[in-house]
Amino acid sequence: MIRKSVSSNSTGSEVSQPDSLSLCEAGGLLGASTTEREENDVKIGVPTEVKTDEHRVALTPAGARELTDRGHDVVVQRGAGAGSGFADHDYVSQGATVAPDAASVFAEAELIVKVKEPQPPEVALLRPGHVLFAYLHLAPDPQLTRGLLESGATCVAFETVEDARGRLPLLAPMSEVAGKIAAQAGAFMLAKPLGGRGVLLGGVPGVPPGKVIVIGGGVVGTNAATVALGLGADVTILDRSLDRLRELDALFAGRCRTVFASALTLEELLPAADLVIGAVLVTGARAPHVIKRDHLAAMKPGALIVDVSIDQGGCVETSRPTTHSEPTYDVDGVTHYCVANMPGALPITSTRALANATLPYLLRLADEGVGRALATDPRFLAGLNVAGGRVTYEPVAHAQGLECADPAAALEGAVAPMPGS
Repeated sequence: MIRKSVSSNSTGSEVSQPDSLSLCEAGGLLGASTTEREENDVKIGVPTEVKTDEHRVALTPAGARELTDRGHDVVVQRGAGAGSGFADHDYVSQGATVAPDAASVFAEAELIVKVKEPQPPEVALLRPGHVLFAYLHLAPDPQLTRGLLESGATCVAFETVEDARGRLPLLAPMSEVAGKIAAQAGAFMLAKPLGGRGVLLGGVPGVPPGKVIVIGGGVVGTNAATVALGLGADVTILDRSLDRLRELDALFAGRCRTVFASALTLEELLPAADLVIGAVLVTGARAPHVIKRDHLAAMKPGALIVDVSIDQGGCVETSRPTTHSEPTYDVDGVTHYCVANMPGALPITSTRALANATLPYLLRLADEGVGRALATDPRFLAGLNVAGGRVTYEPVAHAQGLECADPAAALEGAVAPMPGS
């Protein structure tokens, strides 16, 4: 008997979640027959993040409690939660076990949940039968795509899961954080000793505020504009959706300019800008270059570009990924800030915000198995990027010149008994 409850996910839309579910009813993690498996025998693995300057963790102790209460096993790598303020004993007290290293986590677990895309040593630990649930950002990264295809793992990307309104509920919380950081970091990096113009964004009486251009009025852009306005900056937001521009105009009550985005408009605005925040998103696809190198010559010396789109390749032609340890570089007199994991610098906030959004989906993967969870929900299925050694997400396939497999068919082909069954 499957008992259902209805709760709200991070977007406010209703999602149906099983309160209790026997593995015989749900099938295995990959949806296969499990008559030979013990009840609720899904093991979730949480490795320590190893991307440079990444301090988040994919699961909180509260999440571990939710999983273990449903009969699942949780194994957490030693120290995985330290950067987010969680000690190993916090997980153990909620029913999880602690493994000494990543190899042990990957060897024991069937469902691997991470924050950032797996790094090469982690890709080498993936195998057929694994389900990977994490941010992947594959479109600009053919090497990672190739590694995941060769691993045989089934890979579900946080950033392409959709909700009933076509929004991106697992990307939204980190976009909120990144947008706020973009304005904060931009204000800080404009200091002269850091290579900036020496402009105070808020100005002072008798001296005008700095000029901020936000390219893209989505979640990142809205949050960036909110902080920049709070600092007292002169803010202009560009977007191609008139409906969105109307929403932003109402939201900010006329305190910032809203401008329809075009190549000419951007060229006219860039010379006056002190800070440009790139917040362009084409879901799952490589970001288009809206600022070209020849645009830099028209900008003020020491002006700053914060390219939040860098996870998807960057919306500035001269952008390349940087780290929190070395966040900036100069091209033609314009400072570029292109940190690829901006929320990783604020893990106390970011981990909790991310876990709030991902946990309902993680519970469904564990309770129902990836086969059933995705096959019965086309919005969740949109998160499937790799299955059965094939790319299943069209923007990724297009960006890399690969054939895109039908996600439902590829998922069905990938369904097989779990390791050890």
